[in-house]
Amino acid sequence: MSKKSESLRIYNSLNGSKEKFVPLKKGFVGLYVCGPTVYSNVHLGNCRTFISFDMVYRYLIHLGFKVRYVRNITDVGHLVDDADEGEDKIAKKARLEQLEPMEIVQQYTVDFHNVLNAFNNISPSIEPTATGHIMEQIDMIEAILKNGFAYVSEGSVYFDVEKYNNEHPYGELSGRKIEDLISNTRDLDGQDEKRSPLDFALWKNASPEHIMKWSSPWGVGFPGWHLECSAMSTKYLGNQFDIHGGGMDLKFPHHECEIAQGTASNGKSPVNYWMHGNMLTLNGKKMSKSTGNSILPHELFSGDNEFMEKPFHPMVVRFFMMQAHYRSTLDFTSDALIAAEKGYTKLMDAIALLDSLTVSESSSFNVDEIIASFYKAMNDDFNAPILVANLFEAVKQINSVNDGKATINKTDLNNLKTEMTAFVVDVLGILGNDKSDDRLSPVMDLVLDLRNEARINKDWTTSDKIRDGLAAAGIVVKDSKDGSVWN
Repeated sequence: MSKKSESLRIYNSLNGSKEKFVPLKKGFVGLYVCGPTVYSNVHLGNCRTFISFDMVYRYLIHLGFKVRYVRNITDVGHLVDDADEGEDKIAKKARLEQLEPMEIVQQYTVDFHNVLNAFNNISPSIEPTATGHIMEQIDMIEAILKNGFAYVSEGSVYFDVEKYNNEHPYGELSGRKIEDLISNTRDLDGQDEKRSPLDFALWKNASPEHIMKWSSPWGVGFPGWHLECSAMSTKYLGNQFDIHGGGMDLKFPHHECEIAQGTASNGKSPVNYWMHGNMLTLNGKKMSKSTGNSILPHELFSGDNEFMEKPFHPMVVRFFMMQAHYRSTLDFTSDALIAAEKGYTKLMDAIALLDSLTVSESSSFNVDEIIASFYKAMNDDFNAPILVANLFEAVKQINSVNDGKATINKTDLNNLKTEMTAFVVDVLGILGNDKSDDRLSPVMDLVLDLRNEARINKDWTTSDKIRDGLAAAGIVVKDSKDGSVWN
């Protein structure tokens, strides 16, 4: 494990400040990130969260930690409007598509993996599903009931928030006070089952028409959405673990409820460092399907959208995301992505130059200082945009050496090449867009001919499948009146 790991500081949402990172077990890190609810194509905002924590995962590995990274798949129990009443999101989509719920789960889990593969995300150590951990969730509910922080009502089990708050602070993560929460609640359908409108479901009694349901000590039903992450994170990382991440939109109530469930079942707050990524906007406005201000990853890769001037390679998109801190809002615009594309090309060209630079007896610039700046940036709460700025300082020096305006010795060149490659490829996860293999061109010509035939025959399923498959492999297809081109 690198000595540089001792300088790592993380912004902890639990207290709103940066703290020195000290893992529970020296040399080991337990990392949990809330995964997708697989009822639709993964949207770009979610992708940003997963890319941000992929960068965190990569840097922890780079520092020499042995990391167990757990990211779940929610395939049951997440109700519409994130509420305790209503229809399961997956079951609703299955009803609309006239498919089995597990067909929906499979379809969108595959899409999720394809998109993250295109973005060069590393797979987590463990990717558990909610339906695969029903028994663990039942066991956790029983522990919470035994400790007096939950109650059974009409075949459902609810967490008693006010009773919990008498012994532990509810709202500590989001900064909410229980008095304000009580005054702001409104009557909900099914509210009569609860002692308080603040209480949330750990287990819901299933109506006869409900599709996804299991037997439990309280009757046939299904688990609450908040419970799933608590059960799966503690199963694989222990009752207390190092880092829990997710989007800022999950801070309340989802993560707040996770803290309460973990503490109520095990007597200890489950997570030492809470990390939250910020949201994306599109042309300065909130991304929203309902308003039409939304774009899917494959639409960004293919250029098949009304917002961007051209298609963008997944590596350009990933590089663009790294130019904003994970806790900052990031605005997607065509101009910003075009600028990022130019920067990406400049960076990758400079790295390629490292193999052909002429070495001298001495260096005219301080390579050790440049390398130290990479670590300083990332140790400051994974500050990727500062790292990118520092990488471009190195690019200036590389170009100066190439132009004969600066010198570098062999040792410094080897060190710079090792560290720049490590930070660009291994930490930021940015790969080169190599289209130099001439053997690919005739293959792509054939693939595009087949897709064109499908489009002529109005076989949109096959046409889209080819386009999306190519996008997942990092190849973008742009359609125009003159035909299709790939990049």
